[in-house]
Amino acid sequence: FPKPTFHLFPPMSSLSGNLLVAQSGGPTPVINASLAGVIAEALNHEDEIVEILGGLNGIQGILHEQLIDLAEESQQTLRNLEHTPGAALGTCRYKVKKQEDFDRILQVFEAHNIRYFHYIGGNDSQDTAAKIDALAKERGYELRVIGVPKTIDNDLPLTDHCPGYGSVAKHIALTVREMSLDNAAMGRNDFVSVLEVMGRNAGWLAAASVLAQRQDKRDDSKNAAKNTHYSCSAPHIVLLPEVPFNADNFIRRVEEVLKTNLHCFVVVSEGVQDEAGNFLGADTTNTDAFGHAVLGGAGEYLRTLVEERFSGVKARASKLGIAQRSASHNASKTDVEEAKLCGREAVKAAVKGESGKMVIMSRTGKEQYGVETLLAPLADIANGVKVFPEKWIGEDKMSIHPDFVRYALPLIQGELQIPYEQGLPRYAELSKKRVQRLLEAYPTA
Repeated sequence: FPKPTFHLFPPMSSLSGNLLVAQSGGPTPVINASLAGVIAEALNHEDEIVEILGGLNGIQGILHEQLIDLAEESQQTLRNLEHTPGAALGTCRYKVKKQEDFDRILQVFEAHNIRYFHYIGGNDSQDTAAKIDALAKERGYELRVIGVPKTIDNDLPLTDHCPGYGSVAKHIALTVREMSLDNAAMGRNDFVSVLEVMGRNAGWLAAASVLAQRQDKRDDSKNAAKNTHYSCSAPHIVLLPEVPFNADNFIRRVEEVLKTNLHCFVVVSEGVQDEAGNFLGADTTNTDAFGHAVLGGAGEYLRTLVEERFSGVKARASKLGIAQRSASHNASKTDVEEAKLCGREAVKAAVKGESGKMVIMSRTGKEQYGVETLLAPLADIANGVKVFPEKWIGEDKMSIHPDFVRYALPLIQGELQIPYEQGLPRYAELSKKRVQRLLEAYPTA
C-alpha cells in the first residue's frame, strides 16, 4: 500500500483536564492491549491529564454517564489486559443519530472536564468520534479526539493493517491446519469440509487461511494463482465477498480438487454473495443497529450444495463465530505490541494538540518488517471500507496470490507468555470503581 502523507499542524497550547477512553463494536484479541496502551501513556502526562476515566459499554455508557476511574486499577490488572480477550470496558453497537445524543455527550464531557477522548473502534465508531470532534469545535469546547483503530476485518481505509487482524489471521490459519489434518485422516477423495469465517464486506480473514499452507508447498507451487495448485495443502478453495459466487464454477472446482486430494477444504467469508447480490444463507429479514443484514449461513449453504450435487461425497460445515475474535491464547505478539503502540500514540498525539484524527500504521523497510504510526483525518476513515485487493485474488477467483502471504506473514509472528492458573489463562477483570454522576438521568432510547 502507498505510504499516506498528511499535514501536521503546529501543536496547540497546553491543555489540562481528564481523559476518557471507551471501546466499541465487536471485541478483538487485542482491543484491551490498546486500552492498556492508552492508560500507560496517559500516566506519563500528569501535567495535562488529571484523571483517566473509562466509559462503560462504549458511547451508550457515556450517554448514561456510566464512567469508571481507571487510575484505581492495579498495575497487575493493567498488565493482564494485554492478553485478555473481550472488551474490558464493555462495548456496544449503538448508532448515534439524534442531535440530542450528541448534545448529551458534550454535556457529559463538560460536567467531567473531559478534554481528551479516545474511541477504540472500527469504521462506524470513528464516524461517531468525528462527529463529536466537529460538535466540540462548533460549540467552542476545547476537546482533543484521537481514534484508536480496531477491527479483525482489516478493512479500515488508509492504514496498512489494523490491530486485531494479525491475531485472528493467526488463529484461522492454525485452525485450518489442524482441521485439515483431521479431514485428511477421514477422507478418501470423498470428503468436503467448509469453514465459515467472519468478513462482511472484505475477504481479509478468509484470505488469511492460506497461511496454513505448508511452506514447502508454497515454495514448490509457482502456479498458486493459475488454477493448477489443486494438490497443495489446505485450504484448496477460498471464497471472498469481493468475488460473486457462481455455484457451477464452485462445484467444478470441488470435483477437480477431489480427484487429486483425500479431501477438499473450503474457506468462505460470511459476506459472500451470489451474482444477484444475495448473501449465501443469510438472514436478510433482520438487521443490526447499523442496518447491516445478519450474516451467518454461507457454510451450511455450501455444505448443502455439495451434498445435492455429488453422490457419495460427505460434506461438513463449521463456523468459527466469535471464537475467532476471542482466541487470545493464539494472539500474535506482533499484533499485541502494535495494538499497545496505537493506544500510546493516540495519547501522545492528543497531548501535542492533534484532534479529529485516528492513528494509522505504515510499513517501514523492505528487508525487515517494521511500522511507524501516522495520523489520518477521522472523516477519511469513517464508514469507509478497504476491500481485499484484486491483484491478490488468483485468476481462478477461488485462490489467493502468494504476494498476500508476504504481506500477512509478519503480522502473525510471535507468541505471548500468558500466565496460567489451575490449567487456564488468568485474565484481567477491572474493579470498575464508578465515578459519581453529576447530571440528571438520560432517557433510554
